[in-house]
Amino acid sequence: YLTKTPHTCARGEALQHGQSGTLPHFLEEPVDAYIVKSNPIKLRCQARPALQIFFKCNGEWVHQSQHMSQEHTDLGTGLKIREVMINVSRQQVEDFHGPEDYWCLCVAWSHLGTSKSRKATVRIAYLRKNFEQDPQGTEVPLNGMIVLHCRPPEGVPVAEVEWLKNEEPLSSDGIMDTRGDHNLIISEARLSDSGNYTCVASNIVAKRRSATATVVVYVNGGWSSWTDWSPCNVRCGRGVQKRSRTCTNPAPLNGGAFCEGMSVQKSTCNTLCPVDGGWGGWSEWSLCSSDCERQRSRECTAPEPKHGGRLCDGVALATDNCTGGLCTQNRKLLHDAKPQGEFLLGVESSSDVALYSGLAAGVVTVVLLIVAVTLYRRSQSEYGVDVIDSSALTGGFQSFSFKTSRQANPLLINSSMQPDLTVSRTYTSPMCFQDSIDKELMAEHSLLDPLPDLKVKAKLHFGLLVFAGVAERAEYHVMPHPQTFPRGLAPDYRGVAVGTTLGRRGKNLFTPQVSLTPSRPHHKAIAVFGHAGGRLVVPNTGISLLVPHGGITEDTTWEMYMIINQEDSSALSEDGTEIFLSPAVTYGPSGLDLSCPIAMTIAHCVEVDADNWTIRLKRQMQDSKWEEVMSVDEETTSCYCLLEAQRCHVLLEHPGHYALVGEPLSPNAAKRLRLAVFGSPDASNSLGFTLRVYCVDDTPHAFQEVAVGERSRGGRLLEEPKVMLFRGNTLSLQVSIQDVPQLLWSIKPFTTCQEFSFSQVWASNQRPLQCAFSLERYSHSSSQLSCKISVRQVKGEEQILQVYTSVVENEKGVVPFFTQSDCTITSQTGSRAFKIPLSIRQRISATFDTANAKGKDWQLLAEKLHIDRNLCYFACQESPSSVILSLWEAQHQDSGDLDSLASALEEIGKVQSPMTATHGCSTEEQDSEFAKLG
Repeated sequence: YLTKTPHTCARGEALQHGQSGTLPHFLEEPVDAYIVKSNPIKLRCQARPALQIFFKCNGEWVHQSQHMSQEHTDLGTGLKIREVMINVSRQQVEDFHGPEDYWCLCVAWSHLGTSKSRKATVRIAYLRKNFEQDPQGTEVPLNGMIVLHCRPPEGVPVAEVEWLKNEEPLSSDGIMDTRGDHNLIISEARLSDSGNYTCVASNIVAKRRSATATVVVYVNGGWSSWTDWSPCNVRCGRGVQKRSRTCTNPAPLNGGAFCEGMSVQKSTCNTLCPVDGGWGGWSEWSLCSSDCERQRSRECTAPEPKHGGRLCDGVALATDNCTGGLCTQNRKLLHDAKPQGEFLLGVESSSDVALYSGLAAGVVTVVLLIVAVTLYRRSQSEYGVDVIDSSALTGGFQSFSFKTSRQANPLLINSSMQPDLTVSRTYTSPMCFQDSIDKELMAEHSLLDPLPDLKVKAKLHFGLLVFAGVAERAEYHVMPHPQTFPRGLAPDYRGVAVGTTLGRRGKNLFTPQVSLTPSRPHHKAIAVFGHAGGRLVVPNTGISLLVPHGGITEDTTWEMYMIINQEDSSALSEDGTEIFLSPAVTYGPSGLDLSCPIAMTIAHCVEVDADNWTIRLKRQMQDSKWEEVMSVDEETTSCYCLLEAQRCHVLLEHPGHYALVGEPLSPNAAKRLRLAVFGSPDASNSLGFTLRVYCVDDTPHAFQEVAVGERSRGGRLLEEPKVMLFRGNTLSLQVSIQDVPQLLWSIKPFTTCQEFSFSQVWASNQRPLQCAFSLERYSHSSSQLSCKISVRQVKGEEQILQVYTSVVENEKGVVPFFTQSDCTITSQTGSRAFKIPLSIRQRISATFDTANAKGKDWQLLAEKLHIDRNLCYFACQESPSSVILSLWEAQHQDSGDLDSLASALEEIGKVQSPMTATHGCSTEEQDSEFAKLG
């Protein structure tokens, strides 16, 4: 390559510079390098002192023109430092055919001689596609050893290996052992070690993934301890007793073997028969005592009672007068007494008769007086008790209870809970009749139209008196047949014709038609209300409306309705930051004229936290835009909103289209999701079974959408629905299926993990999100399916739905999983719609609407009922106490318990006002005066 030898040139240059010193010392030597694809590599050398540096590759000098060199002087020693680089291309390496790899070294010259660097090899990097050995799936028992083999593809440089479990790097926690041969060894398998394992090989060229190996850690079933022997099944003689055990120690899991042996043992038993006792003979009479009595006795020994036999009936000791019925006086027999004594005895007897007759007459007089006073007080007041006396609330009126059997959860197809026939159920709104007495009421529509007066036998405990057979009017409005429609309602559900009915005096309140968002019939409720008020309920949705007594003027009726609409959250705000936290509810008609606010209850799905949310009540206007009515945490006189953990109660005065919306203030803002898994056999494949997982907002309305859809397709609920928090941190929701027995079932590839984007979940607006897993069993003999459904937000909360079910269809039909979906009771009118009887309500309002000497007014009532904010709203009402009680009714509509109101009134009765000293009267006197208000 060179015109002159490097040695000749170097000597000439050394003479020219006249340098003296040492042999060249390499500061940087060429290192081994790999050519990736077609990119050339650079080899670098640096020596001091050096007059010249040249590369020699594979024993031959590299041409001078291919060298790139630069030179500078070391300021410390004054010696020259020379640096040289060359490029080596892929073509050069491929063209070289020698006994060893392509190599290069540096040779440096100084005036004293030459020095050589180390050899650097240059190789072409690559990584084959196929693994030499892929890991294989396996099933191991709990605490067994897991060994997964992996031989990575051939490559230069040698590939490094790492393991993934369920697509995440496997962390070594002291249990895992990855040997030098790249095998994965887990000496003691745990249940958490089940999963999909992948071997990943990588070098500077590429990264390769092996086939996925599924590891199933199963648990073989083990017997529990035997129970105690049961009592003998016969009371007398030869019988059978048994004991049992269950395969739950542990229960078989992930395809583990079921316990071998019998679960029940039986044994013969002999029970001694009971012997009932019998009386022996009487003893002789004793001598006559000073009291003119004699006695005799007998014993229960003929025979004695044994082995649980009955004791003798009758007395063991008998007493008799030994004088033939004559008594003694001064130890002399009566027939020996003188006539004077007989006269005196007659006088005394006559005096006793007069005394007893007078006492009897006095008792009768007192009883008649008590009855007269009681009847007078009952004629003056329906209840006649002080409103501060809590016994009027806890005992004066009670909800009606009927005995019914407590069923196991009807949502589950494998429910094992036995019915308890001793449990009493108290019916509360919304009501669904389920017992025989209720079914008779609902048997024919003719019984309900026109609505009859239902005579109900009940007991009203009033103080110490019990009145039975009290009949009250109770009106139950029933949703009409799908082919019949209430007043003013056309079959076309795209709009609702809103009107009113004629009152008893012929009033006609005209209201124009209002066109509403399309909604299905089971999302609406319509009823007619009058002066007595009532409650309107959209069944199974958590939506209800309370019309207070007196809210509608006398002799007037209104046909009122509630409709749930599906809305798009994009219409809420321009920046799209707000979302619906509840269904959008319309109540009307629009011309409704009430003298006091109605109370509307709406279920929501927000995890209430003032630091993370701004929650508002909004109303949709005529132009479809939403305007703010109020913020939940602000003070206003336009409406009132009481926000609870799962629902809110709103006091409204104007009909319209309302919804609860929220704006997140931080990524920690969360809403609740309800998770449910349903299953059904695949109609097109006899070996197939489909699991459907739903993620919906945690409101009854949203879950009813799922229930109705699954009922139509014959789905079965496989696990109790669970609730998880979904946070507003923009991270998605992942749903995956785990622990499917690989030897019994197969699942379509690439479907084991599915994902919902953040926006789909966050702004779902009560719409259910669904994903499906299609499984196929290998044979018809596999009738059981066990697996887990994992639902988690990325880097967030996770919930596990455990599935263990039979895949064989029930011959008797699909088990109903949403019993309340058939509820047709949508309204109650009159006194039955309220927990507090009208007379008690009126007395409370009259008592607290005006302050008294002890300061016991409606503000104190609100405080005791835990209504401690936005009191200015109640101050603007004509009867603040009545509105407060309406809010209490809305809060407690699902329970007939009046204890909280009774306790509040009892506490108020004990309050002492600071005005006591000023007026100079005692606390007892003031309490007495306050009690007289009743």
